[in-house]
Amino acid sequence: MVSRFPVAVLGDPPRDLPDLLGRLVRLDPSAPAVIDVTADRRSVPLSRAALWLRTVALVDQLRDAGVAAGDCVAVWLPNWSDALCWQFATAALGAHVIGVNTRYNTDEVTHLLDSARPRLVAVAHGFHGLDLREKLVQAATRSESPTPAVAVVTGPGPGPDAASHELPGYDLGAGVWSPAPASPDPLPKLPPSDPSALAVAFTTSGSTGRPKLAAHRGVGVLGHAVADATAIGLAPGDVLLCGVPLAGTFGFSAAMAALAGGATVLLEPVFDADGVLDDMASHRVSHVVGGDDLGLRLQRAWRTRPRDLPAWRWWGAANFQGRLAELAQWAERSFGTATAGLYGSSEVFALTAMWPADEPAPRRWEGGGRVVSPEILVRAADPDNGAALAAGQEGELQFVGPNVVDGYLGNPEAAARAFTEDGWFRSGDLGYIVEEGVFVYTCRMGDALRLRGFLVDPSEIEARLAEHPGVDTAKVVGIPGPDGGTRAIGFVVPAEAASPAPEELREWCGATLAKFKVPDAVHLIDAMPTIASPNGNKILKTTLVEWARERS
Repeated sequence: MVSRFPVAVLGDPPRDLPDLLGRLVRLDPSAPAVIDVTADRRSVPLSRAALWLRTVALVDQLRDAGVAAGDCVAVWLPNWSDALCWQFATAALGAHVIGVNTRYNTDEVTHLLDSARPRLVAVAHGFHGLDLREKLVQAATRSESPTPAVAVVTGPGPGPDAASHELPGYDLGAGVWSPAPASPDPLPKLPPSDPSALAVAFTTSGSTGRPKLAAHRGVGVLGHAVADATAIGLAPGDVLLCGVPLAGTFGFSAAMAALAGGATVLLEPVFDADGVLDDMASHRVSHVVGGDDLGLRLQRAWRTRPRDLPAWRWWGAANFQGRLAELAQWAERSFGTATAGLYGSSEVFALTAMWPADEPAPRRWEGGGRVVSPEILVRAADPDNGAALAAGQEGELQFVGPNVVDGYLGNPEAAARAFTEDGWFRSGDLGYIVEEGVFVYTCRMGDALRLRGFLVDPSEIEARLAEHPGVDTAKVVGIPGPDGGTRAIGFVVPAEAASPAPEELREWCGATLAKFKVPDAVHLIDAMPTIASPNGNKILKTTLVEWARERS
């Protein structure tokens, strides 16, 4: 297994987030830090020195705008290098960033404004034809918090005439932010910031109500980036594809790990699978982080027009769609890529655990793995009485460590509910310990199905359905049956030019699964109901439950 500390490229641990970037600049100012992809799919490399200069210039602009220690800055930007500038510059002032997904609607933004109460919002008005300005105006009108100042960011390609945009009570004329000019010599410096201050917050999935805003201190962000970089083995010369939003913990953790390892981050603001494959080939992408939904889109585009991707050696993946095993085998056969299952969340960061390269398949493709830092402790606890369980016994996964959430913006009561009396974070996830620091993630505790008295992970049934050649996507939910027990109901999106009969799919499950795991019914649907989450699109299981009840 790869040794974890220290990351050789950085030497001694950086003192704060700006120091991480500053050290990279001092090592090699001309090395590419980021590659932006413009709306017309041009690639625009950005050196470490250029990223630093833009960050330093933005620090001055934010200070002039009144941003100070403890303030919040909302960054409503796609995957642009600008988003990284805003993160580093905000942290340099002791303030924190809340990332906003470009797909969020007015209600979601209103909730975020009320909870985070940002002093300033950086908005990518006009990105991908989205009228984010109008959404922000509506959200600010509905919000009970003070109306924030706004800076329009036009991104790496041609943008709109931002100077004419206004929000109630604010003239944005001087608030239009553009990158700093080319490099002076010597490079300017930034004074030390407080690494114990909050640095970033992520919206949770909101599966149990309104999304919470899980906030982390700078020291936690920094330590986790260094640990991830070493666990993955990122190094100068590597290129990491960031195709999931930087606004979420998945994309953010991946990008920060790449920077901490001295690698280059390829930022895809719009995930066009065909174009992304071209970028992966031309920029020799070595590492990819994303769910199996991302991999499925890449596979389909590749089958239409194959490319040679010999540099792609590692894929850190989440099994969102139940397709990871087959996709991992495709990537290995086609490119020699090793796929590792992961574990993470907004509260404990993405990439908190991953399976090492020497872990045999198919275990290597499961959720979970070995924690990336010896400072992260994990246990499984009995959901009923909280008692710690022995290895192999399934219970709630709980964590202690510098990666764990430091608070919830605008919701101090949530933190009290999130921790046990002895200080462990309740993840709400079901899993079991393999050995110290190594665990397997099973499913969300609320997703587990009690079928005929047995506790069943629905992903096991979903994986079997997805193996059928006529199935594109499968999800299984539970609803109460007439006898008071739980009925497993499957939903299937058929593959193109195929439409298997529901009874055929039940028989397919029965050929390999125990009888009590065979779904009571399977329904064919045109598409899964989804919602844009901070880490990509997620299937709305609550909607599927409603559909299951209606069709029962």
